[in-house]
Amino acid sequence: MNDLSYPMDWAYAWGGPAGKALFKEQPEDFIVEEQLPFEPDGEGEHLLVYVEKQGENTDWVAGRLARFAKVKRLSVSYAGRKDRHGVTRQWFSVWMPGMEEPRWSDFQEDNIRILQVSRHRRKLKTGALKGNRFIITLRNVDADREQLETLLDNVAVKGVPSYFGEQRFGRRGENLERAIKMFAGEFRAHKNKRAMYLSAARSWLFNRIVSERVNQNNWLNYITGDVPGFQDSGSLILRDHNDELMARIHRGEVVLTAPLWGEGELLSDSECKALEVAALEPYAVLKSGLEDARMKQERRAIRLIPGQMQWEWQDDLTLQLSFMLPKGCFATSVLRELLLCEERDRFEPAAVQ
Repeated sequence: MNDLSYPMDWAYAWGGPAGKALFKEQPEDFIVEEQLPFEPDGEGEHLLVYVEKQGENTDWVAGRLARFAKVKRLSVSYAGRKDRHGVTRQWFSVWMPGMEEPRWSDFQEDNIRILQVSRHRRKLKTGALKGNRFIITLRNVDADREQLETLLDNVAVKGVPSYFGEQRFGRRGENLERAIKMFAGEFRAHKNKRAMYLSAARSWLFNRIVSERVNQNNWLNYITGDVPGFQDSGSLILRDHNDELMARIHRGEVVLTAPLWGEGELLSDSECKALEVAALEPYAVLKSGLEDARMKQERRAIRLIPGQMQWEWQDDLTLQLSFMLPKGCFATSVLRELLLCEERDRFEPAAVQ
């Protein structure tokens, strides 16, 4: 199997970064705010708790909320995990049927603040997000200012390839390496670790196809057999590929997709299918491993246009960006098109299998 080296040098859409900068030097340099697709009901046996955390992972915070509310850990859920290295604001739900609501003003934990609590009829499920708002401060920016401004304009209007971020693959790609060993039967992974390794393999294959489309300069344009869809809902358009649809693809209202590998036939056809098959031909081990794991063949958008994107120079060396991304998309995929963002190595040692 070829081309699985780290780092993973996916193709750039706009010619490559204009320079370099420091990323996440301070917790306040990376702020994430979850956006729910609904308003709390105001009644029900679930409590929606909006939490600000800093330097803590999402699972640990869920455990602290369960302890304070005197419920089982399984009674606390959340829509998605958030990076511990930054300031993140996210929703949790606490199931408290027939129980008295705790006095949240008494909740005292370092690095955790309760911002809002509302009643809701339903549990907050994984993936129940509209998206995330990011406020990112890049420091010690060393770049060609004119080139960077051109890149910022391109990214804001035309978008970026929607690559899975390198954090999906673990430190120096170790999640992908473990997926290969797991597929070879060298070890059996715990349920949560297994899901992580499967996701890494699937994401890597997706990025491989997207990178090939960027190299061929057709990631923004419909090619014969393409499968368009909608970014927010994930639904696909499998027929009626008319002129109006082509115009909507050009405007970014409809996106083109690439496969998230698994069991079943590719939905693409003709030129697009040939491209996807050729791009993944060397990686039979990853494809068969995902199929044997009974992963379902799905598709994901290959283009990402940041919403409400703005930027401001706070001084000559400090650039602040803000933008919205749909759920499941990576801010690092936006940043990589602009600058080589250097981040301290904060990975913890991998757990022993």
